[in-house]
Order: sequence, then structure tokens, then C-alpha cells
Amino acid sequence: MKQLIRRAALGTLGVGVLASGMIATAPAVAAKDSDVIRTGNCSMATDWKLKVGAEDGRLEVEFEVDQNRNGQVWNVVLKHNGNTFWSGQPTTQAPSGSFEVRKLTNNAAGTDTIVGRATNPRTGEVCRGTVNF
Repeated sequence: MKQLIRRAALGTLGVGVLASGMIATAPAVAAKDSDVIRTGNCSMATDWKLKVGAEDGRLEVEFEVDQNRNGQVWNVVLKHNGNTFWSGQPTTQAPSGSFEVRKLTNNAAGTDTIVGRATNPRTGEVCRGTVNF
């Protein structure tokens, strides 16, 4: 009887460990159904992600560059329908060697075209993503 109870307890513990592992690997923030996400490769080994979604009557733009190297400065420009609405020089950070820029822009009538462009002045690598929202 004791052996049966011990096996049942170990089985329950094993299921709990597996379930907690699955929860821990789930994404921290899920995209809304209306969000548009595009991903791609830059001109070298870096990856980019551009996400656009509605946020209180405006557009929330998230542009991420993942280089897997910390301390790299990038020149970034975000454009909305051809007009720059943000530019800056973010630096890749630990632990992943990436950066993310989150900005709001007006939601124009019709289709909005958002472009994120990042250039690493040290290596010349270019990342460019486009979302039509």
C-alpha cells in the first residue's frame, strides 16, 4: 500500500514539474488578435521583428533587433506613411543582445504603412521591416 501511495505521489509530482515547465516557456506577452507582426533577417546574422497594433485610437509600434551581442549601438528610424515619427540610437542589452523600441503614432485614415529601419554603423548591417496595418 505504501509503495502504491509513493508511486502516485511521484507521478503527481512529475506531472506538476512538467506543467510548470510548460508554463515557464510560454511567451510573457501575447499579441492581440488585431496586431500585425512581421519578422525577418537583416543583411548579416541579425534578426528583426516589427509589430503594429491599435492602442487607444493610436498605433503602437514595437521594433526589435536581436543581434546576440551586447553593447552594439544601432541607428534606428521609424516611419509612418513615409514620415519619420521617431529616430534614435538604442544599444543592444544583456541577456539577449537585443533592443526593442516601443512608440505610439497617430492612426491615419485607410491603410497605415509602418517601416522600421536599423543600421549598425560599426558593421554596416541593415535591418528593415514593413507592416501595413
